[in-house]
Amino acid sequence: MRLHMIHSEADVAAGLVDLALLDARLFTVIDKAGPVPLRRLPPGYRGLAGIIVAQMVSRASADAIWRRLEEASGDITPHHILALSDETCRAIGLSRAKAETLRRAAEAVDRGELDLDAICHMEAKAATHKLTAIKGIGRWTADVYLLFCGGHPDIFPSGDIALQNAVAHALGLAMRPSPPELDRIAESWSPWRGVSARLFWAYYAREMRREVAPVLEG
Repeated sequence: MRLHMIHSEADVAAGLVDLALLDARLFTVIDKAGPVPLRRLPPGYRGLAGIIVAQMVSRASADAIWRRLEEASGDITPHHILALSDETCRAIGLSRAKAETLRRAAEAVDRGELDLDAICHMEAKAATHKLTAIKGIGRWTADVYLLFCGGHPDIFPSGDIALQNAVAHALGLAMRPSPPELDRIAESWSPWRGVSARLFWAYYAREMRREVAPVLEG
């Protein structure tokens, strides 16, 4: 079956309708979440770099680091990132691990080993394998890239803490689900898991009053 990629607000709306039919519990979640944003980014190195920067830090910290990275590099391209020194990366606020991940991804793109546009059109499992072959890029980073830069409709980043908390809160679970447990829960939302992830991030922001953004804007 050919999946309907998520390219517009209309695609998100269509996914929400189908999700409510797949799981009646989501009627209430949809009502409480309010508007569910599309939040698409163009595919390419810049989008992946923003996701790497956002790994395991607050929205405010990620935004600040991203601004300093843009100022120091002049542009977020493989060529510009590879030109940054270790000292500059530290001054920007990048951890050594993140700086190395950004460089490894830049080198892979520069050598033609990683086509970040083509990856968006691959089957999810193969695309995830290709991305996570780069040291420092884990499943969360791969999932978020495929969701927001690729528009993949059936990806659910179960390792995301905000999603774990939102699903537990919305569905009245006694404990926050582990990534494998959340994967099992999300199976029933296929083939619209990408929209369900957007839905629960929106729920988290509105109902739990927490700022959440797994990907930088622009």
